[in-house]
Amino acid sequence: MNLNLNNQLFLVGGATGGLGNAIAHALIAEGALIIAIARSASKLADLQHEYPQQVEIVVGSLFESSTLQKIMGKIGTRKISGAIINAGGPPAMPAMQTTLEDWDNAYQNVVRWKIELTQLLVKKMIPHNYGRIVYVESVSVKHPIENLVLSNAMRLAVVGYVKTLSQEIGQHGITLNILGPGYHTTQRLENVFVKNSEIKGVPVEDVKAQFINQTKVGDLGKPDDFASLALWFLSPQSRYITGQTISVDGGLIKGTFG
Repeated sequence: MNLNLNNQLFLVGGATGGLGNAIAHALIAEGALIIAIARSASKLADLQHEYPQQVEIVVGSLFESSTLQKIMGKIGTRKISGAIINAGGPPAMPAMQTTLEDWDNAYQNVVRWKIELTQLLVKKMIPHNYGRIVYVESVSVKHPIENLVLSNAMRLAVVGYVKTLSQEIGQHGITLNILGPGYHTTQRLENVFVKNSEIKGVPVEDVKAQFINQTKVGDLGKPDDFASLALWFLSPQSRYITGQTISVDGGLIKGTFG
């Protein structure tokens, strides 16, 4: 299928690792142009060196307004077709070990910057009556994950915001959707395995096996599989879907509306 992404400009957050990196490469393979954002200058430079005609970079933390302004400066007067709103999540911990400072930081790192960046992007998209924004959150918005209370709670705030905004701007040809990855082979998931191993006092491999056994396909997801769906949501073909939260979880969620 031709997704009509050739020479279209997209932002990709967290472009040097995990799901963000897989999406960046998938976009490049479709002939898209990307502005890749990450904190690692060396990894971004490597990506740009590999694809000099298609990749521009912004080094910085998406949690900081200064980085968001750098992104908008990089876009300039060009049309931006879409964006992958993606960055690392808050630390793993059970609810009763959290402090109010942990919650304040989680709001800053999970919710606030996404609202700020979304508002900046939507203002750029409205004059063109077109835009695709995809938020990479977590299956935890439908199925709370053990010892991830900060993520479980704060990502739900993003869902509420995206659903509301999608209702307000749908007439402008702009869609906003959330993808909720389950257990994919990323460094983030490896960190969760380690944290659960420490809390439960069991080997990391046992924790990993427990996570895999929760899925119905009996395996962890691959970032490339996830990227293929994200690509479709970034394309014109997804025009009639907005405000949705789609689980990509290998059958983890058992609920009817999972």
